[in-house]
Amino acid sequence: METMGRHVISELWGCDFEKLNDMSFIEQTFVAAALKSGAEVREVAFHKFAPQGVSGVVIISESHLTIHSFPEHGYASIDVYTCGDLNPHIAADYIAEALGADTR
Repeated sequence: METMGRHVISELWGCDFEKLNDMSFIEQTFVAAALKSGAEVREVAFHKFAPQGVSGVVIISESHLTIHSFPEHGYASIDVYTCGDLNPHIAADYIAEALGADTR
């Protein structure tokens, strides 16, 4: 079957509370992950929740990277979708390492 792109959906456990709750850190990490995979960043939108948690998206020419973090559980759900020749595992692995995930 022919596909238009590749999708990596990861549940990251054992992540660092402070990193999961730091919107600036997450935004920088996601932009860096997109660039590391060779993507072209188009739009960046992140939101910090009270009392904790961050959700956001990096729109790339090749599709998107998203996150929903739950610092109180050391958990983040991420989604990396890329079209064309980009490898979404490059970005997903970078994000998991940056957040200090024990389990992916």
